[in-house]
Amino acid sequence: MASATQPAHLKLERFGTVLRVAINNPRKKNALNKQAYQDLADTLNAANKDDGINVVVITGTGDYYSSGNDMVSTVADEGSIEEKLARGNAILRDMVRAFISFDKLLIAIINGPAIGIAATTALLCDVVYMVDTAYFYTPFTKLGLCAEGCSSYTFPLLMGRSKASEMLLLNHRMTAQEALQFNVVGTVLKRDEIESKLWPQILEYGRLPIGSIKAGKMLINRFQREKLHEANDHETEALMERYQTEESLNAVMEFMMRKSKM
Repeated sequence: MASATQPAHLKLERFGTVLRVAINNPRKKNALNKQAYQDLADTLNAANKDDGINVVVITGTGDYYSSGNDMVSTVADEGSIEEKLARGNAILRDMVRAFISFDKLLIAIINGPAIGIAATTALLCDVVYMVDTAYFYTPFTKLGLCAEGCSSYTFPLLMGRSKASEMLLLNHRMTAQEALQFNVVGTVLKRDEIESKLWPQILEYGRLPIGSIKAGKMLINRFQREKLHEANDHETEALMERYQTEESLNAVMEFMMRKSKM
């Protein structure tokens, strides 16, 4: 059952106690602008308070999960550079907080490439499923930036320091098979198995006792939430500094020029 009010770049569908949130901006490979960040945060916060929702599933429409931050829309936004950066950073921090603070079952289905903030926030979900042709890519140093979405904490925790450094410092592209090997995802499956095999399982998860799910999740996360919030705060502070450096500005402009020629 589709939701009556749909955010611009999210498609919301209810299936009993399961809410499917599809990032829906296929023209830009499901890139996320500031409004999409805000809509995603609002959707998670509302679902967390809705007694009729037990499970939220995040995925992407089409061939991409998400290509990450929509830099073109950020540059085109109104206001001075400092104002744009401060606004965007605050919205980013709040969106990541919504992931961290979600008390119910949060599942990511990585149906295609997950880049930048899309990759880092996906790893804040309780369970991550990934199609065999997808990949994670966090090209932060290529853009003169730094870790975001709590990846400075979650990546080393999940992958170990060496592989996390490859991802966050050396722009390594992690395949689905590698993600499974390094305990980043729970299951790798074929694209056509999402609807035929995985989705019926997820609907079954929606029937599990929500009180039990929330109690179990609280126990699993009891040592981590404070550290995740701390990582998010430190990362957004560092990002604000990086945004204003010459090397970051040059790297972003070079990226924008490459995009305009594609």
